[in-house]
Amino acid sequence: MPTPAISVAMSVFNGERFLASAIESVLAQDFSDFEFLIVDDGSSDGSAAMLREYAGKDSRIRPIVRENRGLVASLNEMIETARAPIIARMDADDICRPDRFGRQIAFLANHPDYGVVGSWSEDIGEDSEKLVRSGADHPETHEELLGAIEVGGQLICHPAAMYRRDVVRSVGGYHAAFRHCEDLDLWLRLSSVTRLGNIPERLLRYRRYPGQVSSRHATEQQIGTAVAQVAWRERRAGRPDPTAALDRLPPIDELDSLFGRPGISRQVREQVALGLLYSASAMRDEGFDLLVSHLRDGGRRDGMWRTVARLVRFGEPVRALRLAATLTTSTSA
Repeated sequence: MPTPAISVAMSVFNGERFLASAIESVLAQDFSDFEFLIVDDGSSDGSAAMLREYAGKDSRIRPIVRENRGLVASLNEMIETARAPIIARMDADDICRPDRFGRQIAFLANHPDYGVVGSWSEDIGEDSEKLVRSGADHPETHEELLGAIEVGGQLICHPAAMYRRDVVRSVGGYHAAFRHCEDLDLWLRLSSVTRLGNIPERLLRYRRYPGQVSSRHATEQQIGTAVAQVAWRERRAGRPDPTAALDRLPPIDELDSLFGRPGISRQVREQVALGLLYSASAMRDEGFDLLVSHLRDGGRRDGMWRTVARLVRFGEPVRALRLAATLTTSTSA
């Protein structure tokens, strides 16, 4: 078989609700020279049957149906399985604009110094309704992206990314320790070996809904993000990155030992605690305990009384009282 120009990499786990629209948006691309790798990562719903049905209709689809191994393992498996030199990421709940692949592969052809290109995105809801966006769009140029790294800003929307396979393989692919923020860690590592940017067009419709990973695993995602940023600063300073060979990140209290100097645990705890104040799911799980620990450790208190009121709105009156007591105690102290 001739080598395709692009390998599309998509993993699905119990995603049949949105899977058909995601697959069809890929098959409808104006640029059609691609293979479509889809891993069914141990789904218990009808996802695998749906993949087989679509594969029977379009020979470009290469389904991989197996037991659950997690997204990072699935992504690395598809990178190794891909036959094309260019990989286009896609998620099973998003929708591509028909000209997405054509616009991105043309960019990489015209910019050989860029290893990764993403795009802006349009937010949609559960029923594909358009949502009002808030905040800045992703940076366009590599220089702007480096500036965003410095301030902890957005870099590249993962399901909108297209990258050169060999460049990603050269840095070891996705790292298992950074589950739920594996893309950020990859972009940070790639930023020192290639150029990264975004096309300022909304080539992907990005679905936001309560059941998505960023909602269900907000605390773990924020912890991984903070540690990935610490690891990036270590590499930039010429120090070894102790996270590179880890399968899982240690508890926050062990980060000083991992990085070999004091202050890292407190720094990560504060960043995570302050980053989760508006997340209802995080304030209902261990994110709340992190926040209380941060305050008892003498951390920043600005805006915390508003968080008490927010907890009431989240339907967590007991935690609201606990936070109020913590604030009162720390003020008295």
